[in-house]
Amino acid sequence: MSAVVSQPSLTLPSGAKMPMIGLGTWKSKPGEVTAAVTAAIDCGYRHLDCARAYENEDEVGAGIKAKLDDGTIKREDLFVTSKLWCTHHHPDDVERGFRQSLDKLGLEYMDLFLMHWPMAYKLQRGDVLFPQDKDGNWQFDDTHYTDTWKAMEKLVEKGLCKDIGVSNFNNKQLQDVLDICKVKPANNQVEIHPWLVQDELIEFCTKNGVTVSAYSPLGSPDRPWIKDDDPRLMEDPTVVELAKKKGKSPAQILIRFCLDRNLIVLPKSVTPSRIQANFESLNFKLTSQEVDLLKGLNRNYRGCALEWIKHPLHPFFPL
Repeated sequence: MSAVVSQPSLTLPSGAKMPMIGLGTWKSKPGEVTAAVTAAIDCGYRHLDCARAYENEDEVGAGIKAKLDDGTIKREDLFVTSKLWCTHHHPDDVERGFRQSLDKLGLEYMDLFLMHWPMAYKLQRGDVLFPQDKDGNWQFDDTHYTDTWKAMEKLVEKGLCKDIGVSNFNNKQLQDVLDICKVKPANNQVEIHPWLVQDELIEFCTKNGVTVSAYSPLGSPDRPWIKDDDPRLMEDPTVVELAKKKGKSPAQILIRFCLDRNLIVLPKSVTPSRIQANFESLNFKLTSQEVDLLKGLNRNYRGCALEWIKHPLHPFFPL
């Protein structure tokens, strides 16, 4: 096992340091998540990316507890992110949604809490994630994300969360938040990889002092709605050829692509050997020419567009 260089981080408005590589937990199946978290912490990860909508935060919490109990880490060593789901956007529901995640994770505070999407859904009995009526029609709520943001600011004021931010927000939506905020957005978590380089969004965030996290950096090959004939980013000939040249895996090249653009990157795996290999992306760098080569693959391809949700505040397909 090769040694890993010290982990870089970005500083958030609170002064907290956000490690630049984190373990993604979306799509991690029940029974696999706890072992993945403990393996990640053992090999050096100190950043875990979670969400209520992933429906596995209790297992993430069990992994955290195991590593706290055996003395591998202290709570202050760990950076934990979670996300407010769309059914809890109404200001009266924000803190309850936050506490659901906090309790499942077994934590006393959150390092970063993001608004998962700018779109609000109706809160139904049983906390249904994607509420529909008996005819299958989506049940949306008219709460605006700026009102949700103001309620999230109270989490920081109460000391429940160090920083707050957004996810899947476009430039206009982020500007709307910047225009009304008392607590500055710390982060915008969005899909980024060589097929979706997001230069304009990254530039906008950087100009406004908002860090950017890249989810699905490997192209999300296990996303639930992927089709057999959908292209696979890790099989892209340019990515494969560059990996051979550098003596690295395609996944390591894609992770390093984000790190070398000063982005936080969130690869997901439940396989200990891949968790370790992903972390070892810290051990090398791409040249500026190699980064540009990968950026040249851009095709504005979204693996996680959720285009079937016809919400008026959809960040990618506004009505």
